[in-house]
Amino acid sequence: MEIRCTEEGPGPGIFRRELGEQQQPTSQSQRWCCLQRGCAILGALGLLAGAGVGSWLLVLYLWPATSPPLSGTLQEEEMTLSCPGVTNEEEFLPSLPKTVSFRLNGEDLLLEVQVRARSDWLLVCHGGWNPTLGIHICQSLGHLRLTQHKAVNLSDIKLNRSQEFAQLSSGLEGHLEEAWQPSTNCPSGRIVSLKCSECGARPLASRIVGGQAVASGRWPWQASVMLGSRHTCGGSVLAPHWVVTAAHCIHSFRLSRLSSWRVHAGLVSHSAVRQHQGATVEKIIPHPSYSAQNHDYDVALLQLRTPLNFSDTVGAVCLPAKEQQFPRGLQCWVSGWGHTDPSHTHSSDTLQDTVAPLLSTHLCNSSCMYSGALTHRMLCAGYLDGRADACQGDSGGPLVCPSGDTWHLVGVVSWGRGCAEPNHPGVYAKVAEFLDWIHDTVQVR
Repeated sequence: MEIRCTEEGPGPGIFRRELGEQQQPTSQSQRWCCLQRGCAILGALGLLAGAGVGSWLLVLYLWPATSPPLSGTLQEEEMTLSCPGVTNEEEFLPSLPKTVSFRLNGEDLLLEVQVRARSDWLLVCHGGWNPTLGIHICQSLGHLRLTQHKAVNLSDIKLNRSQEFAQLSSGLEGHLEEAWQPSTNCPSGRIVSLKCSECGARPLASRIVGGQAVASGRWPWQASVMLGSRHTCGGSVLAPHWVVTAAHCIHSFRLSRLSSWRVHAGLVSHSAVRQHQGATVEKIIPHPSYSAQNHDYDVALLQLRTPLNFSDTVGAVCLPAKEQQFPRGLQCWVSGWGHTDPSHTHSSDTLQDTVAPLLSTHLCNSSCMYSGALTHRMLCAGYLDGRADACQGDSGGPLVCPSGDTWHLVGVVSWGRGCAEPNHPGVYAKVAEFLDWIHDTVQVR
């Protein structure tokens, strides 16, 4: 079925079939003959219609009650059938293979590195170790900071006989790609253990049972940014003292007193909020390149005066790992307290969430959708048929995507045409483009 990008007709995928007028018979015998034929045809059509309805009811009865949502990729393929200038080709050049990768393994959090084209993981010898490298490694894995590093004796752990090591080259501080030399032994007899700031875990996620209303602890990094007693925008917790939101949320109220801002985390229902609760804001830091005209660079950091107390219901989300790829069609989630109907007449007192598959930026910039309005600092996610979307009041909130058991903040709710309009999915600030600015800002302060 053709999907149209114009607003003509009853809507995408809905068609009207017009029946041609039959020529009227002139004689009584002809009328009787036609009447007999007409009855026969109507009877046949009735049998076919009955069979069709029966089949439809059978399929409806046997089909699973909770089928998964359509992937964004399938919808994109349908969309490209009639959207001028859009092809199925990826708009980005394929990324070069990473020359070095890191992971923290086991209960001892042993640092392992994979270098160049080798498939094996190497333990890192402690000789030549520098804490600055630990900071860069934690950040490259999506963590905000390094919290601990130490040396572990090889005699205290069990090793495979084939285990090899990586020696650190001297004089290459901060150059992660060039600092590692494979070695069959570790002269110092000690290896590096690294602990980064915790993020991306959902301790209470297993307690959640279906539905769109969110139970406590499902998204522990979800924050509500409030001006006085009024919810203004969503936010995402990065650390006890740091929350990221949208710059346009702050820009609209930039003349308000700093003491009027509060951040609430671990919150599900706004009706449970009492006056003077929440963390007070010490500093509001919008991205210096934010544009109010097109919402480019639409991110801001809030430094909290009073830290958030982490628990099962309050925690940090991971940033995207360096060069981490999140493919289109990936099932991500957006959450917030915004309007729950496109007419903007009803906001939700209870936190809501929905799946939002990632969509190709090339597609979203096509003439069918946003006609080139998305910059390199933006991405879009949602459904082409408008079945679910973020809306007013959700701005600044998280678009998170899973990588194994870890959740990463891929987008910040930014803008869109209307809410849940067909061919106009939600547009988000692309967090991967702001990693250096986030890390530099947090480190300086």
